[in-house]
Amino acid sequence: MRFSEFGLTTLKEVPADAEIVSHKLMLRAGLIRRLASGLFTWMPLGLRVLRKVEAVVREEMNRAGALELLMPAVQPAELWQKTGRWDQYGPLLLRMHDRHQREFCFGPTHEEVITDVASRELRSYKQLPVNYYQIQTKFRDEIRPRFGVMRSREFIMKDAYSFDIDHDGLEVSYQKMHAAYSAIFERLGLEFRIVWADSGEIGGSKSQEFHVIADSGEDAIAYCDSSDFASNIETAPTFPGDGKRAAATKELEKIATPGVKTIADLCGLLGIEASQTIKTLIVEGDDGPVALVLRGDHELNAVKAQKLAGVASPLTMADDKTIREATGSAAGSLGPVDMDLPVYIDHAVGQLADFSCGANEEGFHYTGVNFGRDLAEPETVDLRNVVAGDPAPGGEGTLSIARGIEVGHIFQLGTKYSEALGATVQDQDGKDRVMEMGCYGIGITRIVGAAIEQNHDDNGIIWPAPLAPFDVVLVPINMHRSDAVRDAAEALYGELTDAGLEVLFDDRDVRPGVKFADAELIGIPHRLVVSERGLGAGELEYRHRRDEESRNLKREEALKLLKESTIS
Repeated sequence: MRFSEFGLTTLKEVPADAEIVSHKLMLRAGLIRRLASGLFTWMPLGLRVLRKVEAVVREEMNRAGALELLMPAVQPAELWQKTGRWDQYGPLLLRMHDRHQREFCFGPTHEEVITDVASRELRSYKQLPVNYYQIQTKFRDEIRPRFGVMRSREFIMKDAYSFDIDHDGLEVSYQKMHAAYSAIFERLGLEFRIVWADSGEIGGSKSQEFHVIADSGEDAIAYCDSSDFASNIETAPTFPGDGKRAAATKELEKIATPGVKTIADLCGLLGIEASQTIKTLIVEGDDGPVALVLRGDHELNAVKAQKLAGVASPLTMADDKTIREATGSAAGSLGPVDMDLPVYIDHAVGQLADFSCGANEEGFHYTGVNFGRDLAEPETVDLRNVVAGDPAPGGEGTLSIARGIEVGHIFQLGTKYSEALGATVQDQDGKDRVMEMGCYGIGITRIVGAAIEQNHDDNGIIWPAPLAPFDVVLVPINMHRSDAVRDAAEALYGELTDAGLEVLFDDRDVRPGVKFADAELIGIPHRLVVSERGLGAGELEYRHRRDEESRNLKREEALKLLKESTIS
């Protein structure tokens, strides 16, 4: 492809609305252009990358025995109403009416539709197992679209759905997808981790996420290098202590703490660490407010908390009026001593002695609080996010925390959707059996952004070879004023193209510095420079995008390197 015919426009300045590296570079390099909030046009360069991702995903899905189909993007409301998700999905669901005032939505996912397909097409256990997949546009009406394609409203997704006669069959289908996803991300050249996760609004009993590791990742991942444990921080467990709590050394004392509203305020006043304080949070419960008690330096895990008996789901913090009516005090002065509410105490709090907490009286706190004396011995629960250094499950080693970008998610759905929509087959005994389902999603557009977040430098994108829009950028210097350079470049372009390489031939009449800057920004793996000086020495200038320096190679040597590097 000749640069002059490609219609590529790059930008020198960082767009004002771009917050993260991938968003900035995708706009600057001309991969995407914004249409409206959370909506992007994929330009020719970006579409080439997108198609590379799709091709790898499609090949591995086909290799795993999945069958490709294409379902409608617009879905009738009655299917979602049957599963209960029409109301549960909330404002994320883009709803609409046709001319007859029938309700529809633009699909954010396709569990309902594929289950309807299966209920019509599958009649016998002999047709199972089966796994259908599609690569298609989805829409989720995010309240705050941001980060470019990382959290857009419209996106392209590969979603697959397996159907089996029983749970054992589902487990086999699930493991096939686990292996296929691993192969996909390995082939794309991305560093990733597979983590246990919460099933969220999709539902199901078993769930794992695939995360591309990047400092800008929205998700925190807990992992252990001493074992194979890795989990989204939402589901990584904490454990009760060893029971060796320190003995009490201080008397309970109530002290005035005017103006103290936060743990930081309390620590500053008393000259103590946050780990010697506790915080009490009031949340909505099924039958009234519930108190959740954590160490002052720990963070509440909403996913864990909302699964506790009596706690409302989704987790909702109580408002100021509710807190005052329930405790007689304001948030910031709360504590579990003499609190007349259901109280859940985190495991880590149960290990504390001589700690400080609110006195349930505005402007006052307790110091020297101890269990067994000022509070009953607690039955503790898991309420918090893990932190680096926490013990890993199984007792092998400790946890580390990394940032990740979720690009894939696999679920064991069980019969949640098949039962609601009557998707049954006859088993070997002629009896109707509700099919067991699995669900497997990959964010095609998100992978592109995640790859850039993981692979870039100050000058631009550094594409892993399988994702690169072109294999080689061919840069002739002053070809419009040198017949020798033009002829040599044209010959190289033809030879490389004939060899099966995808070449971007920068035939523009612009300064060399502009060409080099664009080549770095776009991030094509290999750069080959043709100049009069090089031709005089029988050499070409070669540089890999990850190299710090260029090197001069003989023509045949350069061609051999490129062919060996890019042709598998």
